[in-house]
Amino acid sequence: MNHYCYLFRQIKSAQSSHGKCAFAFCVAAWASDSVTAVYGETIVVPCNGGSPPLDDLMFIKWKYEKDDGTPGDLLVKQDQKEATVQATDGYAQRVSIDDNYNLLISEATLMDQRTFTCMVVSVSNLNEFPVSIQVHKKPSALQIMDQAQVLHKDKPTMVGTCVAADANPAADITWQKNGKPLAADDKGRFARAGSLPPLLFSFLLNIPSLFPLIADPSEKVSLQVLSKGPIVEGDNVTLKCHADGNPPPKAFYFHIKGQKTLVENADTYTLTAIGRDAGGEYKCSLPDNEKMEASESITVSYLDLSLNPTGKVVKTVGDTLSVKMEKSASGEAIVSWRKDGKVVKEPVFTKLTYTDAGIYKCEVTMGGIARTQSFELVVEGKPVITGLTKQRSVDGNHKVLTCEAQGVPQPVFLVNLTVTCFVSNKLGDDAMTINVSSDSQEESDDQAKLIVGVVVGLILAAAVVALIYWLYMKNSRYCNSPMHTLAYHNHISECLTERCS
Repeated sequence: MNHYCYLFRQIKSAQSSHGKCAFAFCVAAWASDSVTAVYGETIVVPCNGGSPPLDDLMFIKWKYEKDDGTPGDLLVKQDQKEATVQATDGYAQRVSIDDNYNLLISEATLMDQRTFTCMVVSVSNLNEFPVSIQVHKKPSALQIMDQAQVLHKDKPTMVGTCVAADANPAADITWQKNGKPLAADDKGRFARAGSLPPLLFSFLLNIPSLFPLIADPSEKVSLQVLSKGPIVEGDNVTLKCHADGNPPPKAFYFHIKGQKTLVENADTYTLTAIGRDAGGEYKCSLPDNEKMEASESITVSYLDLSLNPTGKVVKTVGDTLSVKMEKSASGEAIVSWRKDGKVVKEPVFTKLTYTDAGIYKCEVTMGGIARTQSFELVVEGKPVITGLTKQRSVDGNHKVLTCEAQGVPQPVFLVNLTVTCFVSNKLGDDAMTINVSSDSQEESDDQAKLIVGVVVGLILAAAVVALIYWLYMKNSRYCNSPMHTLAYHNHISECLTERCS
């Protein structure tokens, strides 16, 4: 149910004034056979004014008057027994009874404004106690409609229409000017002479004991930056504008970097993927009064990290590698390095070794912002045999050869029949030979050497004997020859003495 109030102004002079419109919602004191309830709350309907039941009570029955005037049953409660709900319509889930036989109706609506009857049946009597229900409801909206944008001198102008919708009973509306009520004509219109500049009016809704509502033009505007933490480059930032008027404004101007944007039916504006150059002052204002404005400053945090090299880096043993890290931040940043997950100093490579290989990660932090870059260093080199050893196995029946080599990519091992270890990769190769023999073979070699020595000794002895025999025979032939006899005939005895003795 709506109740309307109209206000007219007659401009006569250059004096300014302000006005108020007020209306009152009054709750009356009802008789004992009537109950006043509040919309949405539980209605308590007393039976017989709350008097205690008779001693010879048989049962109590609650019923109500339907829209067509016929009676409808709600529930029945026999003495010393549980109540039985008899309603089959919307009341079936809403009615109950308490220990004092009061009827309880949950979630009161305007449709509950009807008569409910408590029928008390005793052994000796039957009485009915009707109770009338009145439900009060506050307005669902409070507005000034048809507001005038411009007032003209010496011309009657309707400033606005004061509306209180859905109130029950209908609200009484009164306009006030400077705290004093304006008189209404027989049509419910309020008129008073006024002057330029345009007048500002407000109105007051006053419902005693229930609620007060005040509608006034905005006097203060505030701007809020909706962000849980520091604003980081790339974030979405929402600005919220608020004015203290009642009802609240439905449109705002947002001033973004010198550009004015009108937002209607909302009080927020979102900056998407904000950049580092977006920092500065932001404002919002009211479309009908741009002098009513508020401002906030925004600081955008940013952090950049550049690392060279990145990805997978392949180098050779002995090479150098230059690592360059650059950062750009809006504040003080902290740099840390890790190699294979362990904290290390900033890497410097003047002569690479195999131990330099690994995954390096650079992390730069500033407040709650973090940036990371990484590279994987692979150090390659020609394989080099670092060890070739032999040792007897645990059972003593075998010899174990161990060939150790260092190189990247991983070397391929090859051992030939002469027990030479070969290692190679795409960068080169290496080899090393080891002498391997069994104990039994060594013993056989020693025996063979002994036999050879004996044989050689025997051969040498036979040669000496043969030589002596040959010399003997040679000397014997010489002494007996004719020539030798003729030449040395005179010396035979000397020959025999000197050469044949």
